[in-house]
Amino acid sequence: MDGRMNTEGRLLLAVLLMIVVLVGSNMLFQPGPPPDSQVVEVAEGTSEPDADAPERPAEVDVPAPTPEASEARPVDPGQEPSDPEIPSGFLQEEEDSALAAALETPVDDDGAEQLVRVESHLYSLTFSNRGARITSLELPRFRSFAREGPVELVADAELGKLGSRIVVANDTLDLRAVPFQIEPQEGLRLEEGGEGGALTFTYQHPTEPFSMEVRYEFDPDSYVIRASGRVRGIDRGLLLTDAGRGIAFNERNPSDDAREMAFVGNHLQNGIRTRGLGDVEGREVSEGPFIWAAVKSQYFVVGFHPAEEVGGTEYFGGIIAQEVEVDDRTSADVAVTQSLGAAGTFEYRIFAGPQDYALLSAMGQDFQQVNPVGWRFLRPILRPFVGIITTVLVFLHEFLSVGYGWVLIIFGVMMRIVLFPLNHKAMKAQLRNLAVQPLLKELQTKYKDQPEKMQKELMKLYKEHGFNPLAGCWPMLLPWPILIALFFVFQNTIELRGVPFAWLPDLSVPDPVFVLPVLLGISMFLMQWISFRTMEEINPQMKLMMWLLPVFLTVVFANLPSGLNLYYLTANLATLPQTWWIANERKKVQAKGPPVPVAEKADKAGKGKKTKARAKA
Repeated sequence: MDGRMNTEGRLLLAVLLMIVVLVGSNMLFQPGPPPDSQVVEVAEGTSEPDADAPERPAEVDVPAPTPEASEARPVDPGQEPSDPEIPSGFLQEEEDSALAAALETPVDDDGAEQLVRVESHLYSLTFSNRGARITSLELPRFRSFAREGPVELVADAELGKLGSRIVVANDTLDLRAVPFQIEPQEGLRLEEGGEGGALTFTYQHPTEPFSMEVRYEFDPDSYVIRASGRVRGIDRGLLLTDAGRGIAFNERNPSDDAREMAFVGNHLQNGIRTRGLGDVEGREVSEGPFIWAAVKSQYFVVGFHPAEEVGGTEYFGGIIAQEVEVDDRTSADVAVTQSLGAAGTFEYRIFAGPQDYALLSAMGQDFQQVNPVGWRFLRPILRPFVGIITTVLVFLHEFLSVGYGWVLIIFGVMMRIVLFPLNHKAMKAQLRNLAVQPLLKELQTKYKDQPEKMQKELMKLYKEHGFNPLAGCWPMLLPWPILIALFFVFQNTIELRGVPFAWLPDLSVPDPVFVLPVLLGISMFLMQWISFRTMEEINPQMKLMMWLLPVFLTVVFANLPSGLNLYYLTANLATLPQTWWIANERKKVQAKGPPVPVAEKADKAGKGKKTKARAKA
């Protein structure tokens, strides 16, 4: 289990302990209660998958390629497509590739590498004529915390991104180092709000009838790049496009950055699947069809989308990951496969930019879920909360024109105001249950040797007084999905990256001086102390929990984003008046004594009826 999952596990444990406290305090005096893409592992030495790791099906053999498998296959939207087979030739280290030997495309070592730049206010790209690759992709609007200058999306300039290989049967032609001709050679400078531009890369083999053309189209106001091209001289090939070695490190903590590196694919049948680059073993093939594929870090993503087409939809055939060792850590080189068209054509779109919720949503096909939210079994619950919370935070920031620190404080107070009626109802249910506790004990003592009779009398008492041991608990659990969702909002929301507040340098990272976690622990202890001090009897275990839980939460939240601490502290402080009120009401209920027992009420009702009958007689 990686560090991130440890952090998520600590958060989940904290939430579970809080639920124990909430449920336990409501049932404190109650007697016993009545009545988860298919990953193909081609490396040796596979191991049993971790329970918390992404699913990995059993090992299967990659089928041998056929001419039909390499043919471009548009899928009828009304017909469920089958998974395209991925030729296995590129998975083998073949020194004698018949195709490569026939074409002989050696790199001209005497020719200097030519670099051209494409610049706009959103991005600055550097292309090499060697392989028509991107060797640098900077985002000027975002500062890198790992180095001086803007965020860099290319992790390894030598490998780069968008380099091409072509697979035909069992042969692989590697074009990532061959010299292309570039047009225009001076590159592009695009003005904000102005017209777009295009770079065209062309390679022609000097003796064989083989050529490749790649065209990249740019919009100065969009992070989307359109790629198209054509391969001549080869029949029915499979195009492998390099997604690179993840994203370059840009955050303050390299280990956290490394844990977030992953490739993601939206499988047509199986939905979104994620695989950490550090978890890749040997060579792995995730077989498609994929609606989109991407490599991502914590806040940035490079995604590959098929081009829009009329009358059909093209899918990516698979995602290839090759384990590599980089600076004493494990990573992976990732490539995306796509069948060439009948005329050797190909086309796709690239999104290279921040994980901005609105921008990702605009790409369609659930691309905003490139960062899966939380544990798989909780995602259906958490996803709506994460989307709504992100929208609300951004709206408050823009509408009120205040920093995100104040937005979190306002949001914390707002949530307590919105939940006030439910909390009030829960607390009144606690008081009602508290008033009935003496009667419960009386029945328990009276019928201790008659369990069936006691059960019957308890049910009668519950019905008479509207007693429900969990009635005061469920409304109070509602804030917890919000708290957990906020944790994942801070994990990946680009709007909160690097945002300072007061002494906090960044709301998305832990408090460096631990002031907020300590204050949070104190607020939690204060809330429990106010609640427990008016109870006549306190279970020893609950009393111990009153002391240990704040300490535990302080330790857990010390490792969580400071913005999450700020929200939770604000919410606790906003709840104190209501907690104080319920404590005083509890004292009044206890002083008043228990309500009239059911049997006594029945006797009084019977005597009243007899008196009226005598009067009439």
